[in-house]
Amino acid sequence: MNFYWSLFLVVFVTPFGESANILYVIPFTSKSHYIMLRPIGLELARRGHNVTVITANKEENPPPNYHEVMVDDKKIWEVIGGERPNVFTMVQLSAERFHGNILWNGGVAFTEVTLNSTKVKSFLKQDIKFDLVICEQFFQEALYALAHKYNAPLVLVTTFGNCMRHNILVRNPLQLATTVSEFLDIEKPGSFWGRLRNLYFTAYEFLWWKFWYMEKQEDLVKTYIFNLPQPVPSLFEIQKNSSLILLNSHFSYDVPMALLPNVVEVGGLHLTKTEKSLPKDLQKLLDESHHGVVYVNFGSNVQSNELPAEKRDAFLNVFRKLKQTVLWKWEDDSLKDAPSNLAVRPWLPQKEILAHPNIKLFISHGGLIGTQEAIYNGIPIIGIPIYADQFNNLLIAEERGFGKILRFQDIKENRLEQLIKDVLHNKTYAVNAKLISERFKDRPLNALDTAMYWLEFVIRYKGAEFIKNPARHMTWMGYNMLDVYAFILMVLVGAVSIILYAVLHLTHMLRFNNVSKQKKMN
Repeated sequence: MNFYWSLFLVVFVTPFGESANILYVIPFTSKSHYIMLRPIGLELARRGHNVTVITANKEENPPPNYHEVMVDDKKIWEVIGGERPNVFTMVQLSAERFHGNILWNGGVAFTEVTLNSTKVKSFLKQDIKFDLVICEQFFQEALYALAHKYNAPLVLVTTFGNCMRHNILVRNPLQLATTVSEFLDIEKPGSFWGRLRNLYFTAYEFLWWKFWYMEKQEDLVKTYIFNLPQPVPSLFEIQKNSSLILLNSHFSYDVPMALLPNVVEVGGLHLTKTEKSLPKDLQKLLDESHHGVVYVNFGSNVQSNELPAEKRDAFLNVFRKLKQTVLWKWEDDSLKDAPSNLAVRPWLPQKEILAHPNIKLFISHGGLIGTQEAIYNGIPIIGIPIYADQFNNLLIAEERGFGKILRFQDIKENRLEQLIKDVLHNKTYAVNAKLISERFKDRPLNALDTAMYWLEFVIRYKGAEFIKNPARHMTWMGYNMLDVYAFILMVLVGAVSIILYAVLHLTHMLRFNNVSKQKKMN
């Protein structure tokens, strides 16, 4: 059956459109990353392209022209050594320590897991031609060498929004006064100290990445990716010459910034199409919650059942006082001393839940995927950031007036009750949430169609060299005009020096003449 369907696509679909052979590299095992990334590959396949996906997440019923190369399913905690920690303990990590403990070592280790996976190694031995290589932009740079291997344009996709490292490479304006580095939490980004901290961390991350981390990724290329066309450019050069980057952000709620033509926002891409409906028990529960529902979910990595006992009890005591139904993703089968208005499940279909009209409040860790789902459906947020970009996401929600931040160390019954009642009963939060939702959806093309347009644009124009910034070939000094400014400064200093010298010399001459005249008169 698959053979005949593929034959149909080739014979009947190809003449009416440009069907491309696309390699989509999204091996990271995180569920939240895959939620955002999966629609791209599936939609490309639905549009008639032949899509090969390197992934750890298997689709149940993919299109026949969607082919999976499975990566060994290892979680980030396994590859960096040791057991999975209680993620709530990471709340005290600085951005530098988070990179050192998790991202740098974890990125190298997980990239090696990908390249060393049996099916990936077998795939890389095949002689295949691709028209486009799409990679997730998340500390897996060795995989960008596949674009060179197949002589295909490279497109990058982020799940976390803006990427400062990429901005520096492709010469997109940094705008450090207003745009905060993606994994840095700053309470007052616009203050002097906030801007200084942002500058320092951006420089720290870029330099560490370029001079240490990329060397580790280069070693992985040499170890696992063979028969590359010569000469082999550095991974730094390959990324610098990428044709396009799709950002999981949007100016309707995020901080607006100047973007090059090949830096495109597609925030909320996974919300364009709904493929599932709520399970019957949840549908009934939400429908019958006439006072509304408070939905609590800390994401796929942060588990609610690991909350310290005193903080768990603070939640339960506050929930007891609410007339609303509370629906909580709680990873154990049961929750001791749960109030009658509380329903718990070890897993919940979040996108579908947040789309229900009875949801009045979302208590979250501030992950970008969940935050966008709340924005899309106009749901106010109370956020408890733990690590990475979560604080930044929640700070934007607070600044836009549809959310509040609750620091993990401040989870106490009185404080929690005050925040929940404020957001539930102060209509301003709901009004602002609906306004942001309206802005978020108001686009000439929806997010998924926008991504499709630009991906096919790059295919049509063979990498679309003309939309890349030519400044990427300049030195940092040349791009920032420092050599020109230095020359102008030297000219000004020289001119001023000459004028001063002339004035001093003239003054000296006048004094000498006056002295001579006085001597003659005497």
